[in-house]
Amino acid sequence: MAIMKCIQARYNVMLQDPFENPAQLYTEAVLFILGGMLCDSLDGRVARLGGRESLFGKEFDSIVDMVSFGVAPALMVMFLILNPEESLFFRNIGWFLGFVYLLCAGIRLSRFNVITHPLIYPANIDRTNSDFIGLPVPAAAGMIATLVLLINNHDLQRWAIALPILMVFISFLMVSPIRYPSFKSVDWNTKVRLRTFVLMLAIAAFIYLYKQYALALTFLGYLFYGVIRHLMMIQRIRRKENTK
Repeated sequence: MAIMKCIQARYNVMLQDPFENPAQLYTEAVLFILGGMLCDSLDGRVARLGGRESLFGKEFDSIVDMVSFGVAPALMVMFLILNPEESLFFRNIGWFLGFVYLLCAGIRLSRFNVITHPLIYPANIDRTNSDFIGLPVPAAAGMIATLVLLINNHDLQRWAIALPILMVFISFLMVSPIRYPSFKSVDWNTKVRLRTFVLMLAIAAFIYLYKQYALALTFLGYLFYGVIRHLMMIQRIRRKENTK
């Protein structure tokens, strides 16, 4: 549905249809992507609770992720920043950047499937570390979608040119060795510290009050959290090596 809304918005821009608002169509596409993220976060848990987890479901989930969080965000950015009157050179550059994002999303999903495959992954390896290796594809799509929502609804079109640069950066993070928290171990029985609980309530209130700004900042914070933690870990390792 998100892809259909993006294509519909693009045709409305090209045809200059006065009866359709492209900004509204892009907003609907963003909401479909965010809705897909919510479903993606629940499907695995529901399958495990019902004892219906299977390799087929896992592989099919990757195909759905590729379309929902790979194709849809790439089309959204390309259609949003590339005007029909743009030169062929700039259009080709734009489509190439979209392809790079899509390729990295595919590599990220394939790597995840290989790492977690029960027939490939040795059973004697410690799996207590539940972090993702590389930025998760749904988080990458959420980052792009919330920024598009912000730009579209707050007259910030002049900042849309930064989206392809961000897309390249996000593409690198998806295939990087940087670890990101997965929150897979979090459930209704999880015990948290009081300050963590207060922080979660504050974030929820912030999202409720400021909505679009808060969503974009939340994804941005998650994105840079992994980068900063990775750099701090490298610095810590170097200090240990220097003290030897």
